[in-house]
Amino acid sequence: MTDAVKVALVDDQQLVRAGFRMVIDSQPDLTVAVEASDGAQALRLLADHPVDVVLMDVRMPTMDGLTATGRLTARPDAPRVVVLTTFDLDEYVLEAIRAGASGFLLKDAPPEEMLAAIRTVHRGDAVIAPSSTRRLLEHLVTALPTTAAGPTHQALGGLTEREREVLVLMARGQSNTEIAAELFVAEATVKTHVGRVLAKLGARDRVQAVVTAYETGLVRPGS
Repeated sequence: MTDAVKVALVDDQQLVRAGFRMVIDSQPDLTVAVEASDGAQALRLLADHPVDVVLMDVRMPTMDGLTATGRLTARPDAPRVVVLTTFDLDEYVLEAIRAGASGFLLKDAPPEEMLAAIRTVHRGDAVIAPSSTRRLLEHLVTALPTTAAGPTHQALGGLTEREREVLVLMARGQSNTEIAAELFVAEATVKTHVGRVLAKLGARDRVQAVVTAYETGLVRPGS
């Protein structure tokens, strides 16, 4: 399909890439366009072969996934990046999200979860694996410095009360449909609010906005 979502696999384990390729290429709307064994090779290949979504391992030789993610997302028309991790609470994943990744995925996740993550990130309208993403953020945000924390942080200053409500629900992993039901508004209205939240926070997607919600103290672990 010419309009299929193009995916890049970046992992130093060939068997892992082969398994992912088999699952992804079995879908009519997805195709693996690029494979790389480390971050440096990925940057070279992606310069000439643009893709929509990159599945990026964290720990690789030559150039790790953190460095590669930062350099890749700094490019014009950068693809979405999903960080692959073996560990549910890998401290490097939050750094990768800060570097521009749109979320993370466990390597042992069921195939259907991986496929859903690719499609979700490509759409850019939902947080990947909300429960896992939330557990990760709640675990790691406790180690963040508290000097700049607090709901009055300037990053949130431009949000309206309703936009803050929407951001809180986003941070809790709710989809647009769920937020609409919670606030008794139309889903189209929620989409408008989400778009304004992202624009005001300077976030490229919902995951970036959720990180800000935790870092500023708008949402607390366990809330």
